[in-house]
Amino acid sequence: MARTLPELRTLIDAVDRELLTALNRRAALANEVGEIKRVEGSAVFRPEREAQVIHGLQSANGGPLKDGSVALIWREIMSACRALEAPQRVAYLGPKGTFSEEAAQRFFGSSIAHVPCANFDEVFHAATSGAAEFGVIPVENSTEGVVTRSLDLLLHSPLHIVGELSLLVRHHLLRTTASMDGIEVVLAHPQALAQCQQWLSAHLPNAERRAVSSNAEGARLAATNPAWAGIASERAGSEFGLHTAAQAIQDEAFNRTRFVMVCLPSVMPAPQASGKDCTSLVVSVPNRPGAVHDMLVPLKKHGVSMTRFESRPARSGQWEYYFYIDLQGHPSQSNVSAALNDLQSLCAFYKVLGTYPLAD
Repeated sequence: MARTLPELRTLIDAVDRELLTALNRRAALANEVGEIKRVEGSAVFRPEREAQVIHGLQSANGGPLKDGSVALIWREIMSACRALEAPQRVAYLGPKGTFSEEAAQRFFGSSIAHVPCANFDEVFHAATSGAAEFGVIPVENSTEGVVTRSLDLLLHSPLHIVGELSLLVRHHLLRTTASMDGIEVVLAHPQALAQCQQWLSAHLPNAERRAVSSNAEGARLAATNPAWAGIASERAGSEFGLHTAAQAIQDEAFNRTRFVMVCLPSVMPAPQASGKDCTSLVVSVPNRPGAVHDMLVPLKKHGVSMTRFESRPARSGQWEYYFYIDLQGHPSQSNVSAALNDLQSLCAFYKVLGTYPLAD
């Protein structure tokens, strides 16, 4: 006989109380771990450990919950437990409602101290100066490619990468009314304007496209003028009381942005191997025939897979370039270590940007 709605609700209430009791037991154990870490002077946040916990739970998951939901739930649980000691200060491109803020909360959980910044340079400065423990920056987009300013800042910064996250980005046209009539100006970050250029050309060909510091800033400005519209997230629309005039206007349906989490090595050293890791580095080689080919030989020789290869001008006036490379694996693996040693011997410039668990 099927159970009635009141019976099911009573059972759910009982399970919720069991969950609360179990979560408080977990929080108490996390507090004990925190005490040991304080005595040892070790980092509170361990992304490789959290990645292993989530992967283990996903492997054991035999119920109706999707693996993505398991990851989101446990990140929030771990974030709440970490915050019992002290909320982590995380800098990101602000104001509230940006995709960078969403990435920060997806990675660290909601129990963080928010440090919104006006631009990427300020994010790096906040994490370097101690105003924030961590920074969150976008490094590439599936439609528009790399975020060049982020790469340039990583080159010279003492910060290193300790984590990554890939975020599905849906851009909405937001304004003070739900109509698209009378829009004279569209405001957004340059990357968002580029990611929506085909849609804008087809639907708002006469509107001025005005670049601003972030999408959320565009939404904030759109709230001040009925003839303006912003391109931003649904969260930004809620934050500034805007209507959605058009949904999902990005040119690519599966538009994704990759974010990385950075900090000083003194805040957190390089994460240990999690089993699914990425090593990012930037190098340059002497400007001679075959130099780039020779640079790739150690990777093939030692069986290390390269997942990203980008070039940026060195600005020396000599047609020299920096190469940004992502490799699968962790330096603690013998083949990765051997490949990196051989590669470094060929380079005029060599810097490991970070080693960290791959995004879920």
